[in-house]
Amino acid sequence: MVKSSMSPSDEQQPEKIYLPRTSESDTLKRIRHTASHVMAMAVQKLFPKAQVTIGPWTEYGFYYDFDCPEPFAEKDLKAIKKEMVKIINQKLPVIREEVSRQEAKQRIEALGEPYKLEILDSIQEPITLYHLGDRWWDLCAGPHVESTAELNPKAIDLETVAGAYWRGDANNAQLQRIYGTAWETPEQLQEYKRRKEEALKRDHRKLGKELGLFIFADPVGPGLPLWTPKGTILRSTLENFLKEEQVKRGYLGVVTPHIARVDLFKTSGHWQKYQEDMFPMMAEDAAAATAEQGFVLKPMNCPFHIQIYKSELRSYRDLPMRLAEFGTVYRYEQSGELGGLTRVRGFTVDDSHLFVTPEQLEAEFLNVVDLILSVFDSLQLKDFKARLSFRDPESDKYIGDDEAWNKAQNAIRHAVQTLGMDSFEAPGEAAFYGPKLDFIFRDVLDREWQLGTVQVDYNLPERFELEYVAEDGSRQRPVMIHRAPFGSLERLIGILIEQYAGDFPLWLAPEQVRLLPVSDEFLPYAQEVVSQMQRLGIRAVADTSQERLGKLIRNAEKAKIPVMGVVGAKEVESQSLSVRTRASGELGSIPTAEVLEKLTGAIDSRGNF
Repeated sequence: MVKSSMSPSDEQQPEKIYLPRTSESDTLKRIRHTASHVMAMAVQKLFPKAQVTIGPWTEYGFYYDFDCPEPFAEKDLKAIKKEMVKIINQKLPVIREEVSRQEAKQRIEALGEPYKLEILDSIQEPITLYHLGDRWWDLCAGPHVESTAELNPKAIDLETVAGAYWRGDANNAQLQRIYGTAWETPEQLQEYKRRKEEALKRDHRKLGKELGLFIFADPVGPGLPLWTPKGTILRSTLENFLKEEQVKRGYLGVVTPHIARVDLFKTSGHWQKYQEDMFPMMAEDAAAATAEQGFVLKPMNCPFHIQIYKSELRSYRDLPMRLAEFGTVYRYEQSGELGGLTRVRGFTVDDSHLFVTPEQLEAEFLNVVDLILSVFDSLQLKDFKARLSFRDPESDKYIGDDEAWNKAQNAIRHAVQTLGMDSFEAPGEAAFYGPKLDFIFRDVLDREWQLGTVQVDYNLPERFELEYVAEDGSRQRPVMIHRAPFGSLERLIGILIEQYAGDFPLWLAPEQVRLLPVSDEFLPYAQEVVSQMQRLGIRAVADTSQERLGKLIRNAEKAKIPVMGVVGAKEVESQSLSVRTRASGELGSIPTAEVLEKLTGAIDSRGNF
């Protein structure tokens, strides 16, 4: 019989509690929708002057927006939760009623709630009301549970109070939003709370400051990160890693400006379809501004790469042409939507645009996906699925005809089927010029992030009248593939900080090795070894703080240094280092030459020491 390698502590580990998103569970959708109504009823019981607006479910809970003359305080959440428990324990039936528009209007006017009248004007029939017994009701499409008795008060909690604008418009009235969460069991609620606490510990804004990677400065402006030397090393390491992979695959590097004429983005369609996300135009005078003749900060790199392609007539022999750039783009995000590195106003995209013949499209698309999967593997990002981000045929936000869209979407669909990838279709998530294959990564806390993307585009080649000379001498349109394995460097780094909890793998760590001399007597040897390491491309420093050894070690561990080398009399005499690593712990005394060899091997292979 083969003995189990599991330790007793391993055997006693509880099974991981799965926390489904609302969109994955009809039961949770009903629970959370009803919990939001119970919360609104409780608020209006305690704050009679409060008017309700909207109260939808979210992926992990629910919220309701209120117009209330009294500002809610965090302490009010306890009172509201207590009132919610009373309502739940009354086991009120949840009753659906279908009414005419006129009847709904009369009832709303009787309540004196003008927000509900606006909501009524924006909804289509049938118009339904949901009642909690005969005590409270609201306009709602549902779904809900049949009775408040189906809610477990021990699986519900209220989280925070935040500001919000009516209809999300800063020109409208400011409201107060109460966020809550609801689950099927108390155990799920406790696991949700545990993950929230863990997320706070891993928050990239907190760890980024502690590890000295980046800052935000008010004189510069929100959403515009400043990278410190350590953060710049991290960025450069990721850039160099991808550039090396791209060179192996035939990509050609280019550099383009940060601004361009408005006309460039009129041709691409960005000015017409994406203008609200662009920074305002810079014009020389009022006349130029009126005529829309000026410059804008670029929101995308693709029109620039198109100009490079178009600068001379290409032959089919030149294709595929793969142009790549780490290009910084700018988006005019609203202040309330900014969030550390994951939502910024200026960010760098690992952008590439491939110009291919129709016959080359599938093979090139598959090669791009292979590159993205290789990047994810090197970054130890393993839990992801593919989202086929297609056009919503009912929307007018897209450019191009149906034939171009159908060809592009079918090409992506066929490629995913060929690869046998775990995927799902998402109508409405396409870029305005073409469909995308987006890679949705799930991190250690089960949160989802979009990382790499690859897009098929028949529209921009048509709008810019791109051509190549085919084998028969005719002029043909190329197809464009837009791709970004990282997506945005800023977002990727924010996600990696949280995924690794700041404990970067050796090859990525801004500071890979720290030597710890037990006294100044041994500092020269430590500095000599650091010089040897730096000549080999190893990022190493010697601690010169003159602290006791225990404090030196604690400081290095707090800074999450992958490899530490203690230097004392014994190490100087034997030309060695006493090595400690975060991956393997205490390794004892190792000859310095061997340490250098192992370090370079581990870094080159992107493994551990």
